[in-house]
Amino acid sequence: MRPYSLRPSDPMAAAELGRAVGLPASLAQVLLHRGLSRHDDAREFLSAQLSGLTLPEAMADRALAADRLARAIRAGEQIAVFGDYDVDGTTSATILTGILEALGGRVNVQVGNRFDGGYGLSDAALTRLLACSPTLLVTCDCGSSDHERIERAVQAGVDVIVVDHHLVPEQRLPALAFLNPHRPECGFGYKGLASAGLVLSLGAAVRAALGAALDLRSWLDLVALGTIADVAPLDGDNRRLVRAGLARLAAADARPGVAVLRELARVRGNTLLSAVDVSFRLTPRLNAAGRMGDPALTLELLRATTLQQARQIGARIEQINDERKAIERAVTDEAIAQVLTVYGEQPKTGVVVASASFHRGVVGISAARLVERFGVPVVVVAFDAAGVGHGSARAPAGFALYDALAACSQQLERFGGHQAAAGVTLAEPKLDAFRAAFAQAAAILPQAAAGAQELVDVRLEPGVFDIPGARELGLLEPFGEGNDEPVFLLPQARVISRNVVGSTHLKLQLRVGKQSLTAFGFNLADAAAAEGTDITALGTLRPDTWAGHDRVELRLVSLEPVSGSGS
Repeated sequence: MRPYSLRPSDPMAAAELGRAVGLPASLAQVLLHRGLSRHDDAREFLSAQLSGLTLPEAMADRALAADRLARAIRAGEQIAVFGDYDVDGTTSATILTGILEALGGRVNVQVGNRFDGGYGLSDAALTRLLACSPTLLVTCDCGSSDHERIERAVQAGVDVIVVDHHLVPEQRLPALAFLNPHRPECGFGYKGLASAGLVLSLGAAVRAALGAALDLRSWLDLVALGTIADVAPLDGDNRRLVRAGLARLAAADARPGVAVLRELARVRGNTLLSAVDVSFRLTPRLNAAGRMGDPALTLELLRATTLQQARQIGARIEQINDERKAIERAVTDEAIAQVLTVYGEQPKTGVVVASASFHRGVVGISAARLVERFGVPVVVVAFDAAGVGHGSARAPAGFALYDALAACSQQLERFGGHQAAAGVTLAEPKLDAFRAAFAQAAAILPQAAAGAQELVDVRLEPGVFDIPGARELGLLEPFGEGNDEPVFLLPQARVISRNVVGSTHLKLQLRVGKQSLTAFGFNLADAAAAEGTDITALGTLRPDTWAGHDRVELRLVSLEPVSGSGS
């Protein structure tokens, strides 16, 4: 059983709050843990309506950018839209392009390529963009640190609008307009928007500048995809946008690309996707083309106009994703072996692993796997034949990753990103110096380190904290960054049936008092849970999409037999 710490509960206060907002006490207790004890605050959290979005007028350069885009549309100018190669970048480019085209704009849309120029507005990407002779260029999910390329575009007679949410260097950006809530002078109250949310706001401003009537809600599905994939906080405005976007992702009239994504992920019809579903079932497919080759394929899928077209693209993406899985497993295994050799079983500071055999497209996934395994900040670097290293950095929650990389900037050719995830470029001779500098910068780790206790929200007990239904649980969605899935403890559950799925996974049917539910544990097939015995189980709750009828399933984190139990 994984070590855990049970948060203190207040059954009477939870029951009272639950009655007021229409939730069972078990979920009302979760709201209490999150500081939502006032009935109005709890209702506001649960409803999360779009009408409550932060007023955008204080966003720096938003009006300036909208006026310039409106002028370009009226004059029939050629507009170039460029997105970074990740999901936030491709969805942002798709959203903005779709809105501008719907408003009458002439748009050429492109996305970056990690194998041809790398992340951000690279020299190679700018050359491709200038070849279409634009008079206006809009970057999506990049540009905050691309001063030289933006200056080059300006010198070529192109006005540049940057829409980005990454951290802002001190040097002034030579762009006509710069939309980024992290700018010190930006008065926009909500700082957590991903680029997908920012371009939707810009699109609304362009619509207003043109005096046009255009319903922007049809792009909320892409806002949800980009926001979740970029691990943006799912609070405030993002919670509202993603909540509405998840409903669009599940809609019967979803865009062809989304409908095909659901088919590939085997999402049953009329099933409301959760943010966790998006993270683990849709996002990897959207990222696959960019990791293994050309992310323009993802752009094509999102912009497909027919199911036939989308299915053809989707089949190619699924094949690429299967290749990605195999390569990622091999890279991660080699990276773990390198950590053990260089740092030992329990690293105490930041980890840097590198190899010419690593595939550049999967280093981000491998870095995340190593964070899960070792609980420390990690950089995984793939060196090319010229000795240039392209790496991805990840870190445990609460660690200021961007700041740590900034402290290592003398060893890096380039770096960018935010405090949760970042990318680096470095020369091979600087590897040892970077490894030492990163170890020093990451010497102080957050509490979320390897071996940390699992924090349990609620101990489920009949008559006190009953198992909630799927519909009630869905009111707390979307779960993700800033709104973690609540963790539940079942102190004594009777195992009614036990099955092994796919040789390594465990599926149980459990009874807790008069209630029953299924439990599923990845790679827990060897866990001690015999039929007719009682177990203590720890995990999260998800809708049981197979059983339906408002039932939930326990996704097991760990379990152990209750001493002395038996039939």
